Amino acid sequence: MGHTVHPSSRRRAGQRGAAAVEFAIVALVFFTLLLGTMEFGRWLFLLNGANEATRLGARLAVVCSIDDDEDNLAGIRARMSAMAGGGIPADRMVLDYEPASCTAATCRTVTARIVDADFTPLIPFFGLPLPIPQFPTSLPREYMNSAGNPVCP
Repeated sequence: MGHTVHPSSRRRAGQRGAAAVEFAIVALVFFTLLLGTMEFGRWLFLLNGANEATRLGARLAVVCSIDDDEDNLAGIRARMSAMAGGGIPADRMVLDYEPASCTAATCRTVTARIVDADFTPLIPFFGLPLPIPQFPTSLPREYMNSAGNPVCP
């Protein structure tokens, strides 16, 4: 007597491993979307920090001395970089005094901005750096004297 195989067991044998393949496809799509969402959130966080950094830089530049140029400006740029979450180096932070080479008495405005900065996502194979806008912030001259001013670096 021959052994007969039930038709439904033949069908099950052909389906063996299908769930694993389906899971792999769904997991690939799910994790791609999850990582993409996380990287997009990191990028938005950096953009918000960059915008706030230029606002802080302009505010510090109009109330702190420009006479002791490099020490004061380096301190302002360092605080701007820290405000951006450290994702943008201090050497990318620029303070423009108008007119150029002005003094505390002759400056009209100060503009803080970011130049040549970008964000590189951590997603493998995506590696395209996304540029960070300059976010220029201009404010009119104020006191421009660090003496006794606790906010100045």
